[in-house]
Amino acid sequence: MESDVNPTDQHVDQVWDTPSHSEIIELTKSHVEAMEMTNDDLVWVQAGMHHVLLTTIGRKTGKEHKVALPTWKNQDGDRIVVASFAGATANPSWFTNLKDKQANPKVKIQVQNGKYWSDAQILESDERDETWRRLCADRAWYETYQGKTDRVIPLVKLPVTEQIES
Repeated sequence: MESDVNPTDQHVDQVWDTPSHSEIIELTKSHVEAMEMTNDDLVWVQAGMHHVLLTTIGRKTGKEHKVALPTWKNQDGDRIVVASFAGATANPSWFTNLKDKQANPKVKIQVQNGKYWSDAQILESDERDETWRRLCADRAWYETYQGKTDRVIPLVKLPVTEQIES
């Protein structure tokens, strides 16, 4: 699908092979550990993309779960994360937990130099479609991931609701 939206300064060309789902899980574990230990750009900016450390509460276990996710900013400066899991047939578990507002009325977001609470918003209809077009202009591989699955890949906006003092 050819986009009528131009890339932004967040544009990244994919110069890597997409890891398998099991490799993504292992890479994420290591990335989370590194993010908790340092604010170094080498950890927080991977493959040209800024990342966040998203903490959710398991909807069944009640336990804290952390995942490292690349983020993209919309026109308003809100961080957007993509629940693609590289085009898997099912949504990633972090997204399933985040959707459960009883378990996760708000989520904790750690960025390179701070933390905040967010009332995570799953984008719907026109807002989702427009954000998807803009995102894919910068990160075309997400269109490839969408082509691998019948589900519509969710986009989640992570606005700052309340700063967390360090």
